[in-house]
Amino acid sequence: MNKRRLGTQGLQTSAIGLGCMGMSEFYGTADEGEAIATIHRALELGVNFLDTADAYGPFKNERLVGRAIKDRRDDVVLATKFGSVRTEQGERLGIRGDREYVLAACNASLERLGTDHIDVYYQHRVDPNTPIEETVGAMAELVEQGKVRYLGLSEAAAETIRRAHAVHPISALQSEYSLWTRDVEDEILPAIRELRIGLVAYSPLGRGFLSGRIHSVDDLEASDFRRANPRFQGENFQKNLELVERVEELAAEKGCTAAQIALAWVLAQGEDIVPIPGTTRVENLEENVAALDVELSDEELRDLEAVFPKGAAAGAGYADMSPINR
Repeated sequence: MNKRRLGTQGLQTSAIGLGCMGMSEFYGTADEGEAIATIHRALELGVNFLDTADAYGPFKNERLVGRAIKDRRDDVVLATKFGSVRTEQGERLGIRGDREYVLAACNASLERLGTDHIDVYYQHRVDPNTPIEETVGAMAELVEQGKVRYLGLSEAAAETIRRAHAVHPISALQSEYSLWTRDVEDEILPAIRELRIGLVAYSPLGRGFLSGRIHSVDDLEASDFRRANPRFQGENFQKNLELVERVEELAAEKGCTAAQIALAWVLAQGEDIVPIPGTTRVENLEENVAALDVELSDEELRDLEAVFPKGAAAGAGYADMSPINR
């Protein structure tokens, strides 16, 4: 398994990670046994970068990941997040980044994960009511206490990242990045590269759309949150499906899948980028990991750009299950 470095503080992860969110919520019914088997298979394949958050489930996902890695904690680069506040029943209570909350949230995550430290601790969303300096200052305290190794932000704006980085080095920014969501290329990517911060790309398969497996909204369970996503609805769906079909044609010519082409594209955007595709099934995980063997030539990258230029996706996307504050 190839490794990639994120930031300048020593964080090193597998070149591709595993997003665990869907194992507990949002993407329809998940099988916990299969989910744990998927995590174990990921570790066998050398995928050591696992991503969760306290808001997923809520709280269930951290507990699941904790159980899965109980006897193999040393093999894992464990990332979780705080800030999207929810109750056990799932009610959304807004965003918090105040010192008191940061410290309490970390202790709660450590307990659920069954570990004494978190490798990468992200602020899930920026709290508009708390200066980023206070939030990162509290996160820095956690580093000093040995509870956290590296700091991260998620979906933060360039100026916010600069202010945060001035308080304590930020190793990674987690933001949505894929062929059909390329907003970070405008301001975010140049800023974090200037600061030498790595990018962790979530939803690198466009919430599964770029896999080519979704041909109708009826392919999604009734409880699947994507049914409410503008890109999965009406005319937008059909336009986006046509884009994916063209990617599938390129994949067929290369002898791989559309998902592997999409992941290979993200991987080709720089050694400072680590995609974290999510899945709940071993077979999908293995397909995703095989994308590391797909090398795209300059000509193939140009072909992809022609097929799927920036801004080509129809409909508004939204970056996660909570509002974006930057």
